[in-house]
This record gives sequence, C-alpha cells and structure tokens, in this order.
Amino acid sequence: MKDTIKHQGLRNRLISTLQAKGVTDPAVLAAIKEIPRHLYMDSGFEEYAYQDVAFPIAAEQTISQPYTVGFQSQLLEIKPKDKILEIGTGSGYQTSVLVRLGARVYTIERQQELFKKTEKLLPKLGYVPKCFYFGDGYKGLPNFAPFDKIIVTCGAPFIPKSLLAQLKIGGRMVIPVGNKQQMMTLIRRNSAKEFDKQIIEECAFVPMLTDKRLKNFY
Repeated sequence: MKDTIKHQGLRNRLISTLQAKGVTDPAVLAAIKEIPRHLYMDSGFEEYAYQDVAFPIAAEQTISQPYTVGFQSQLLEIKPKDKILEIGTGSGYQTSVLVRLGARVYTIERQQELFKKTEKLLPKLGYVPKCFYFGDGYKGLPNFAPFDKIIVTCGAPFIPKSLLAQLKIGGRMVIPVGNKQQMMTLIRRNSAKEFDKQIIEECAFVPMLTDKRLKNFY
C-alpha cells in the first residue's frame, strides 16, 4: 500500500476528531497527521485505518485507538531527546508516534509473532526505535534505566514496582490499571520513594501478559 492524497485527507479529518475529544498538543497532532496508520494494518482493513477505533491485529492484539495514542502521548508531555520506555510495541504505531516526537524509544513486545512482524515493518517506514526487545514488559529494561517517561499500552492488573523503580525522579508514567476495565493512570516520581498517582479516565486495553520463561535480550 501507498500513502495517497486520500489517506492524507482522512488523517486531516481524524485530527479534527481528536481535537474535539481533547487532544490538543500540536506536536502530538502533527505526528498523528504525518504517520500513515493504514500501513500498520493488513491491507484488507484499510477502510478502518482512520476511524477513531482500536482494531484487531496479529496474536489477538489490537492497534490502539488514535485517540488513545494521542491522549497517552499528550499526558507524557514528551520533549525531544526524552528517553522513553514503551511496554507493548504491538503494531508499532504508538512507537512511531513517540519516535516522530523526537524521543529515544526503548520498546518491549511480549508476543513473538508481533515482535517479528513489527521489527521488519518499522525500518521500512522510517520510524526506528533506539532499542527493540522481545521480552516480559513487567520487568522493563533495568539495564537502560532510568527513563524520563514510561508508557504502558496494555492493561496491567497492578502497577509493577519494577517499572516504578526504572522511572527517573521528575519523570512521568502513563499506565492503564485494572483487569477487564482499566483506569488510565498518570504517575509522577517526586523523589526516590515518593510518587503521585492521578486517575485520569476509564479505558479498555488488551491485558498485559507475563511469562516467567521469557528473558529480555539486552
């Protein structure tokens, strides 16, 4: 598939939808406007690419709703050169938005099928993360910590202490917390032991999975 004038027009319409829902960060909107979301989906589902909905992809996962991608990115308050840990690479769409925003992205994917597919796709599209790992997101990447920002793109039943430990003092983490239904949660690290937690809104994500047999490849 190619990125055509039609696709660009559909993205313009999508931007208007996101603005109406409260995504107002100019840099985030510019990234979403640029990135061809249809190229992260199977060609047979191209018509759904610029609807503001999540959509199934491989390994029983989904490509996140554009509003969710924009909203989480906005909550992180990303600055160029920020070092960001992303838990749940999935299709690579959120990863690409972070890269487009100028962040140094370290991303982890738990599903091997998706990992292999996305590892090949991102270089073709020109949105390459700093590091891309197959592994258990609950563990994070302690060898590369601390991170300025952490984003979790799957529903965690609890906030992993291992991820809190990898967040830089002054940093921000956005994570959906809960089981079938989650609450989008913003965490700020104020000191070595002090964190602020703010519940933002209700949301729904695929579950965050773990497997004790998995090892992160550093």
